[in-house]
Formats: sequence, structure tokens, C-alpha cells
Amino acid sequence: MKLQRLYSLVRQAVDDYQMIGEGDRIAVGISGGKDSLTLLYALNGLRRFYPVKFDLCAITVDLGFGDFDLSPVRTLCEQFLIPYTVISTEIGKILFEIRRETNPCSLCAKLRKGALNKAALDLGCGKIAYAHHKDDVVETMLLSMIYEGRFNTFAPKTYLDRTGLTLIRPMIYVNEADVIGFSRKYGLPVCKNPCPADGFTKREYVKNLTKQIRQTAPEARDHMFHAITQSSIDGWEAAGSQKEDPPDRVPESRI
Repeated sequence: MKLQRLYSLVRQAVDDYQMIGEGDRIAVGISGGKDSLTLLYALNGLRRFYPVKFDLCAITVDLGFGDFDLSPVRTLCEQFLIPYTVISTEIGKILFEIRRETNPCSLCAKLRKGALNKAALDLGCGKIAYAHHKDDVVETMLLSMIYEGRFNTFAPKTYLDRTGLTLIRPMIYVNEADVIGFSRKYGLPVCKNPCPADGFTKREYVKNLTKQIRQTAPEARDHMFHAITQSSIDGWEAAGSQKEDPPDRVPESRI
């Protein structure tokens, strides 16, 4: 995927769900993985030509596993003139040494989000950008159906009334395969996830299940995503032009 295509898809999502307003200061959650670094590229480029002005900062929540070299990410942020903050925590120790969680992902997510939210507020941000892409949207829906018995997924934009923060997900129209291609094409400084549970989660199971489904039904992911955009799931009904202009066929002129 070329950079202009990434800008196009991200801008369409931002416009469809009114994710960014004049004067916003947005914290980009950086895990060090391909998704969050692609989002950083996209928002850094978008702020140069978007009709409203907004500022960015980048935040990484270090889980404390050790041997997690983030210097390449810091270099990229310096190149983009984006302030970068690393929050040191002992979340890894809490999960695997103190509590010895057998299914650590849910608690880890809550602790990470809490640390990220606090850091964003301390830095004067009103919004946090997450790097969830189209595959994440669909996989979360399947997780909810399989393990909770609900047709549900996260919203493109969510207001947290307890903190006053708004969460935005500008990459919801971007396929994971395109993120992988973009990461390789532009040589993103991806940092390997040091979590020992990485690759052994329910989400990984659903990801593999989705791949199996698409072997016999190649359009399955896009059809499931379309079903979500047409549903009454909270937050998705706000899309305007998106319901008439499928996100996998966005004309380049829309950037």
C-alpha cells in the first residue's frame, strides 16, 4: 500500500465519524508494532493537509518485561517532530509473577489503558488514537459472538465520560494485509512484542479462524465489516457517506 492510499482511507474514516476537530491534541498509542507505527505515519501526514489544525504526541506504555528497545521509535518521532513519552510500569510483573494470570489479556488491556489515559491527560490531550484496523473490527465482533453471545464490536469513536477523553480509531478502513505491505515498503522500525502470551490468545485463534473462512469465502471479511457498518451497534450508525461508498473502494481524489 502506498502512502497516498493510506492517507485516503484514514481521512475517509476521520471524516465519516468526525474524529478530529480544530485544535485537538491527540495522543497516539504506540506499542512498537506495525499497526501503531502505520497510524503514526498516517496522522503525521494528515495533519499537513487536513482542513482543521491538530497536534500530535506519541505515548508508549512499557509493560516492564525488559529488553524492549524503543530507540528506533524515538528516532522516528524525532524525524516527524512528534513528542514521544514512554511510561514505565510493572504490569508484566503484576500479571505473570504476582497474580500469575492464566488468561492475562483482559487485565493487561485494562491496566495499559489506564496508564495510557493518565499519561494522555497529563500531556494535555483530549483524544487518544488507537491503531485498530478493519481486521481488528471484524475479529472483535467474532470474539464477542463466540465468547459472549453478542453481536458487538468497538466503535470508531468513543467518549469516556469518566476522564473526558475521546478514543478514535482512524484506521478502521485499512486492511491488515495493507498494513503489513506498508510496513515493509516504508521500512517501519517495528519493535518485537516482549509479552510471553503474544500469539497464544483468543484473538489469535479468531484471527486464524477468519483466515480459514476466507480460504473458501474470500469476501467474508468485507461482508462482515459491511454488516457491522449497517448494524445498530453503538457508534457505527453515525457514518454518513460511508454507507454509500464502500471503504475498500475509496477513490484517490478523496484525500
